[in-house]
Amino acid sequence: MSAPGRPKRVSSPGEEVAQRQEGRPSRTSDSPDPAPPRLLIVWHSRTGAALGMAQAAAEGARGVAEWAAREQSPPSPPGDALHIALMPADDVQAADLLRSEGYLFCAPENLGSLSGAMKECFDRCYYGVLDTDGASPVSGRPYGLMVSAGTDGSGAARQMERICTGWRLRLAAPPLIARNGAQTPAAILAPKTVAPEILRECRELGGLLAGLLLMAG
Repeated sequence: MSAPGRPKRVSSPGEEVAQRQEGRPSRTSDSPDPAPPRLLIVWHSRTGAALGMAQAAAEGARGVAEWAAREQSPPSPPGDALHIALMPADDVQAADLLRSEGYLFCAPENLGSLSGAMKECFDRCYYGVLDTDGASPVSGRPYGLMVSAGTDGSGAARQMERICTGWRLRLAAPPLIARNGAQTPAAILAPKTVAPEILRECRELGGLLAGLLLMAG
């Protein structure tokens, strides 16, 4: 994955024009500041690899948020530019997805398919995200996928992509699959560390999603 360019924030003199063009009200000095966009990073990990990948993605997103905060006039805390929520799959509910503007799902592949805890997260939340008529209020929001696998990983990536397609989410980049080569039971079950080059790609993906949310906001 090539490093994404940092997003360009609309300069203050042109901000009002850009907001009018997008059909949004311009911000005035006495109007309340809107809530920052929220990036939800959902992870499940058995051996530590997927967790390490999710943490690296959050680090990359924070780096972009810090840059965006410094570019504001006056500079503000990074949390004022972008809220990053790193949540285990077991804790995620439909409300967490609905209140987020972007998503990153990270899990291992087990026996050629998505790990059970991440699949249960999707099962638990899927219909709760949809409206009563089946429409998706999160349609068009960007998302990314990361998979920790032994020698494949494509099965888990396809599963998650099909589910996200049902929500009408927009895939921001090709799924990031980290293959560790584990094939024996002992190697599969052993604690894992992630190669530095993979962690760099995870940070880039997190930064890409952060940049998309900041530009959309």
